[in-house]
Amino acid sequence: MDAYWIWWIAAIVLVGAELATGTFYLLAIGIAFALGGVSAWLGATESTQLLLAGALSIAGLIAAHLWRRRHLESGAMPALDVGQAVRIRAWKPDGSARVEYRGTQWDGVLATPDTPRSATMYIVGTRGSILVLGAVPP
Repeated sequence: MDAYWIWWIAAIVLVGAELATGTFYLLAIGIAFALGGVSAWLGATESTQLLLAGALSIAGLIAAHLWRRRHLESGAMPALDVGQAVRIRAWKPDGSARVEYRGTQWDGVLATPDTPRSATMYIVGTRGSILVLGAVPP
């Protein structure tokens, strides 16, 4: 079997595996392998084929990683709790509060030190599992 068929079969297998994962990394390597097959078909030496496929794989992986980081991390989901009213169970001496929300108790802190305290506050943000509270809905 000619070398270009091996490259192209490997490329098809990688692109097929990419369809199952959806990460674009295997697609980048599959394209590089297909181009390695083209270089074999054009008569390049084995070392040239390997260098070309390796360099294109690295370039493709870097490009896929940068594209993925730019497109997938930009769409951060807003907190679903923001704007919801909560009932204050008790204020603690350190200024934090014990809050009743969604059928359980949570810790809450004021958004700013000068935020007025009341029996009903509104969630303006979160810090991990701590609710950030404001006097008016955001």
